[in-house]
Amino acid sequence: MNRVRVGAIVLRILYLYRGSPQRVFPIFIWVAVDILLWGFLTRYLNSVSQAGFDFVPALLGAVLLWDFLTRVMQGVTMAFFEDVWSRNFLNLFASPLKISEYLAGLVIAAVAASLLSLVAMVVFARAAFGLSFLVYGTALAPFVAVLFLTGIAMGVAAAALVLRLGPASEWLIWPIPMIVSPFAGVFYPLHVLPGWMRAIAVALPPSYVFEGMRAVVAGEPAPWGGLAAAAGLALVYLGSACFLFGAVYKTAIRTGLIARYSAESVS
Repeated sequence: MNRVRVGAIVLRILYLYRGSPQRVFPIFIWVAVDILLWGFLTRYLNSVSQAGFDFVPALLGAVLLWDFLTRVMQGVTMAFFEDVWSRNFLNLFASPLKISEYLAGLVIAAVAASLLSLVAMVVFARAAFGLSFLVYGTALAPFVAVLFLTGIAMGVAAAALVLRLGPASEWLIWPIPMIVSPFAGVFYPLHVLPGWMRAIAVALPPSYVFEGMRAVVAGEPAPWGGLAAAAGLALVYLGSACFLFGAVYKTAIRTGLIARYSAESVS
């Protein structure tokens, strides 16, 4: 893998953000909207609840962590879509650029964007509602790491889907986080789900994260075994997503689909 070519992909994405501030603003705007909406909701729940339970770290913390996963996924897909929308995809692969180098560049750019988003979340939540992520203790790092790996895997798999079906399939990508969230138990424990949904939840790394988060907020020790299983699943999904993207790319090259890449669906 050539670091110069990987850096070139990252640099191109950086130039896109630097030259178009409107690409940066949504990172902060949607974070602020989510924090305000769920922050005031948790304050209201605290005021009417008689259980003495603090909803701020349980619900607002869950929202911020899920928003982080979504931003990571979108960091990968948006960088890929920029090449699709600008009809630049063919130009990239007319060069010596390898598919692994392209994916590495997308992932590094997604890391930078997601970390920027995470910092904005933490600062704004602390300033507006006094939420400190220190409540999660040493479990915070593996929580974030599992969500990050899952978000990257989802983003790469989503990009592979668009590469195979064409840019017209873009609308299939945006609802993915919302479709996954009910099974991941973002806002409620998994035991409230029916059996068939729990069976799906077991295969989702974020479900272990949010179950562990609720345990930590309740004063219980972090479930390190569950987090280790989640990390293993996330790594398997990430490897599978990268393999899928490479396989789809090879198919597009072999069948000529990549030469007919346009704004319409590819069949």
